[in-house]
Amino acid sequence: MKISQLVGTRFKETPAECQIESHILMTRGGYIKNVGSGIFSLFAPAKRITQKIEAIIREEMDAIGGQEVMLPVAMPASLWKESGRFDSVDSALLRFTDRNGSDMVLGMTHEEAVVHLVRDAAPSYTSYPFMVYQIQTKFRDEPRARGGLIRVREFTMKDAYSFHTSQEDLERYYELCYRAYERICTRTGIPEVVVVKSDSGMMGGKVAHEFMLLADAGEDSIVLCGSCDFSANMEVAECISEQPVFDDSPLEEISTPGTKTIDELCALLSITPDKTCKAVMFRKNESDEPVIVFIRGDLEVNETKLRNYLKEEIHPDTAHTDDVAYGFCGPAGFTAKAEVLFDRSLKGLGGLVTGANKEDYHYKGFSPGRDGPGAEYHDFAKTYEGAVCPACGNRSVRIRKGIEIGNIFQLGIKYTQSMSMQYLDKDGVARVPVMGCYGIGVGRLMASVCEASHDAYGPIWPMPIAPWQVQLCALRSDEEIVKAAADTLYDTLLREGVEVLYDDRAVSAGVMFSDADLLGVPLRVIISPKTVGRGVVEVKTRDKSFSEDAIIGEAAVFVKTLVREILDKYAPV
Repeated sequence: MKISQLVGTRFKETPAECQIESHILMTRGGYIKNVGSGIFSLFAPAKRITQKIEAIIREEMDAIGGQEVMLPVAMPASLWKESGRFDSVDSALLRFTDRNGSDMVLGMTHEEAVVHLVRDAAPSYTSYPFMVYQIQTKFRDEPRARGGLIRVREFTMKDAYSFHTSQEDLERYYELCYRAYERICTRTGIPEVVVVKSDSGMMGGKVAHEFMLLADAGEDSIVLCGSCDFSANMEVAECISEQPVFDDSPLEEISTPGTKTIDELCALLSITPDKTCKAVMFRKNESDEPVIVFIRGDLEVNETKLRNYLKEEIHPDTAHTDDVAYGFCGPAGFTAKAEVLFDRSLKGLGGLVTGANKEDYHYKGFSPGRDGPGAEYHDFAKTYEGAVCPACGNRSVRIRKGIEIGNIFQLGIKYTQSMSMQYLDKDGVARVPVMGCYGIGVGRLMASVCEASHDAYGPIWPMPIAPWQVQLCALRSDEEIVKAAADTLYDTLLREGVEVLYDDRAVSAGVMFSDADLLGVPLRVIISPKTVGRGVVEVKTRDKSFSEDAIIGEAAVFVKTLVREILDKYAPV
């Protein structure tokens, strides 16, 4: 490919709408163009990268027995009504009516479609196990589209679905997919991805893992341990905090006028938040019934944990009903109509300050075990920096930001049962297949690689997914001796099967090298009047780790060999 013919513009200015490095560099470099909120078109460099990512994914899925299929983007709503998700999923699922008045959806995920595809195709246990996958466009009406390709509404995703006759067989295959994902991360140039336990959310199932790239641009909070290999998503990470020993003083009502927040209360009484018990209020989405979680004052409620415990969607309570003394609510003497829950951070404590359930008053000396008898304690809290690790017991929890590259779920029978998929076992008894689900966002992976591998001047693409393997820069291509040498090398490299981007423009060295940095091609070959005069070309890597001259007549073999050596570094061990 010659840059003089390459569609797309590269420029120096940072677009105002771009906030993170991958969005900035991929916009400036002529990779992507915004069409609408969370919707992008891809220019040739980005398309070439995603094609290589998809090829790696296909190889790894095929290697574990995957069969590539294609499922529809637009689906009748009846499929989602079968599974129960048409009504349970929020407005991220785009619903519409076609010209015939039929309810339709745009696929944000394809569990329903894949069960529909195979439920009549595997009637006997002899057909199991099997896995099908696709690389397909999806649409999720994401309310917070941001960060270029990191969080979008329309996206390309590889989703795979496995079907099994037992939980044990699912677990065996789940491990195969886990290892395949590790190889995909290595081959695409981000081996530093960490794997964390996660919440399965709307997908269902009890076991799920996310493959996360630690990056400041990430929106997910990742819980890691500095002393062992524990890792989890914040949504599911167990919160263990050391329990301070408080006094067992008697319950006493005190006047606390105007102190509706923990900060105000602590300032008035000269205490720290861990010596308080606060009420955090929610409502169930469907019934609007109130739920109150009592928790130590220095902690926050993890809404995902609460949602999973209640098995219902919830939202923060802003209704402020008359029978609850908002800002002064506490468990001692609480009589308002609500479901009351206790976080385990309160267990065994005494001497706490908590609301007295009337305006401008609190209790001090509150002991949950003594003053709230019968309380059951559950883990509803968000963990925090410096908390106790659930695995090793050290106070070594660390919180980092991460980008979700891929996820895997043990779905169980959630979809096969609701959509009446069955097979006959060896005894002729009808059984329901067990499912697994495995996803990778292709565009997000590309953007994540850019986040992980760039400098101030542009991306540094790993060789296996780079848009081109070599960029040939012909300085002073208006001089015949330079143009002839560059043209000859370009043609020779193409014949040798090397992917070359040839900058054949008559532009300054500054412009040429600035564009080369933005294009991020891992290997750069420079031909100029000076190098031709010495009978060599200059060969450099984009990351500046290598620079060497090669004799012009031997340059094609030299470059081809170097490309292969660099590619070999990304092969899984």
